[in-house]
Amino acid sequence: MLKKTNGGYLLNLKISPNASKNEILLNQEDIKVKITAPPVDGKANKALIDFFSKSFKIPKTSISIVKGETSKDKTLLIKCIDEEKLQKLKVFFESGN
Repeated sequence: MLKKTNGGYLLNLKISPNASKNEILLNQEDIKVKITAPPVDGKANKALIDFFSKSFKIPKTSISIVKGETSKDKTLLIKCIDEEKLQKLKVFFESGN
C-alpha cells in the first residue's frame, strides 16, 4: 500500500468525492478515501491533501498528487523528513486501521 521511493512514499488510493464525511477505509486490496468536497475545479484534490495533512500532521507542501489529477484513482507522493510522522503513517496503512 505504501511504497518507498527516492522522493518519499507513494500511496495509491481511490477517492470518493461528495461523501457525507471525510474518512479513510482500508481493506486488503486497496485504500478508499471519502472526501466531502465535490470533484469540481480541483476542490476534491485540495480537500484530499488537506485531510491527509491534518490526519497525519504532515505539512500540505509535503503531499502532492503525482498521478490521477482528474481520476478517482490517485497516487500521492508524501515527502516528509520527520521520521516519527512517517513511521505513524506507515504503521497506519500497514496495520489496516
